[in-house]
Amino acid sequence: MNDHPQLALDNQLCFSLYRASRAVTRAYQPLLQNLGLTYPQYLTMLVLWEDDRPHSLQEITQRLGLDSGTLTPVCRRLEQAGLVTRDRDPVDERRLLIALTDRGRDLRREAADIPGQLERLYRVPGLDTAALKQALDLLSGSLD
Repeated sequence: MNDHPQLALDNQLCFSLYRASRAVTRAYQPLLQNLGLTYPQYLTMLVLWEDDRPHSLQEITQRLGLDSGTLTPVCRRLEQAGLVTRDRDPVDERRLLIALTDRGRDLRREAADIPGQLERLYRVPGLDTAALKQALDLLSGSLD
């Protein structure tokens, strides 16, 4: 008995977004496993690959919409894997700077085909993925 159809799970936009997000993240797993990365590590590396310079932890957290408590262990594991360095900013010791190592830069070449592989996996006939991305960006921007 559902006298409140607006509360039905299948009518929730948030649930559809959640399921789609989990499905896409799962699709990344085998590809990222070949690189030795988790999905959050991959997102962090994407930020660093875009602009090969030291980024503060705060810059990365803002870019990814994560908190430092979530991102700190991610960066620590990337450092342990030899992909990044984590150093205090000599100008402001409160800031933690994350920078690519040569190995981290080299991994970018290995990861270059991942977006194309994923796009082929989630191509749906009649779905304009560019329009979908734009709509999702607008939605998330309006909620920030």
